[in-house]
Amino acid sequence: MNLTLINLIILVWSISLVAQTHTLQLKENQNPPKAAIEDAKWIEGHWRGAAFGGITEEIWSPPLGESMMFVFKLIVEDSVRFYESGAIIEQDETLILRLKHFDRDFKGWEGKNETVDFRLVKVEKDNIYFEGFTFERINNDEINLYVDIKDENGNISETKFNYKRFGNGCR
Repeated sequence: MNLTLINLIILVWSISLVAQTHTLQLKENQNPPKAAIEDAKWIEGHWRGAAFGGITEEIWSPPLGESMMFVFKLIVEDSVRFYESGAIIEQDETLILRLKHFDRDFKGWEGKNETVDFRLVKVEKDNIYFEGFTFERINNDEINLYVDIKDENGNISETKFNYKRFGNGCR
């Protein structure tokens, strides 16, 4: 093997080690930053995209009462696979993303008093980072969501959801 090929392999390997992920985590003992629900206002709207072999849809309400609520559904082969419902909530001078999953018959996945919570890590002009869940504004009619999803073996992978604004002439 010649030196140029070895250098190329090392370069590709080192780039893969520093590959940028879009999700973040708070450091141990790090508190979430201060933020207000108005920081998330740009998420408001009716969004559609494709993921998991089907159509994904999210509808986000405007900020009201220190929160923004949402609903999500996944449709595969014209059939709902599951729903999510939740909110971004202004709490203790920061934000938290809280959600629950439901099967197609609205039977909850989490226990009655359990939610899946994502603490705020950072807010930027076009990005809101929760632990394992990031919103990225591409423009006023397109956003990406990046979500860390754990498989049955406990391995975590980042899944990208690309959404386009739906309705109001944008289809």
